[in-house]
Amino acid sequence: MLTKFALADEAAGLTEFWSQRVLAAANGNLLKVAKGTRSTHWHSHDDQDETFVLLYGRMTIQLRDGDVPLTPGDLLVIPRGVEHCPRVDGDEAHFLLIGPDVTSTAAGGKPDWSALPADDGAAQAGA
Repeated sequence: MLTKFALADEAAGLTEFWSQRVLAAANGNLLKVAKGTRSTHWHSHDDQDETFVLLYGRMTIQLRDGDVPLTPGDLLVIPRGVEHCPRVDGDEAHFLLIGPDVTSTAAGGKPDWSALPADDGAAQAGA
């Protein structure tokens, strides 16, 4: 059976920043929509490359040797083991993530909103 997804609607429907919704699996890869605000922690993926396709907003993928700005329609593949920190430039960004059906994070990853001041944390966590 074929399934069509409206990526903009799928991403806009997410209620939690930096959460991911699996839309489909293809050839051992998961296709996931997500939305983010602010930034995650520096992290790397030991066993997988990570592919970002920016759908909405502006985003910078910070790397230890330089930043890569993304605008809607841009695709970036981050090779396994490369330390990175996605940062949203603006209120929020929506993106598609493509990668193997595994999750492997060396350190960091999803931000700890409880560590932010109450007014920022509640707003950022979608509360």
